Amino acid sequence: QVQLVESGGGLVQAGGSLRLSCAASGRTFSSYAMGWFRQAPGKEREFVAAISRSGAGTYYADSVKGRFTISRDNAKNTVFLQMNSLKREDTAVYYCAADYTASIGTIRVSGYDYWGQGTQVTVSS
Repeated sequence: QVQLVESGGGLVQAGGSLRLSCAASGRTFSSYAMGWFRQAPGKEREFVAAISRSGAGTYYADSVKGRFTISRDNAKNTVFLQMNSLKREDTAVYYCAADYTASIGTIRVSGYDYWGQGTQVTVSS
């Protein structure tokens, strides 16, 4: 069992930056591959980025590649999402998720075992 709590969301102008954090508690954090997803109003939850248990492997949705960076600090039980050059279409609730079975997180929502409650990111023009 693991509990996930996101923070760092807010209102930002287009072109700006935000850094999301996801703090984990419970079982050993380094046992989990981690992912970030987002869900805009009226849309399905979509994959944003994933990172391996060690942090050595990462991959991104095409829509955020080159603008977002996922990282983790296993000593602090935290995964991050640095978001730069934000666009209006990045507006969504952002969720972190933990996958106990895979060495690196999957793009599938169903592949994750635990989810946080989400943090709102709003990008204004």
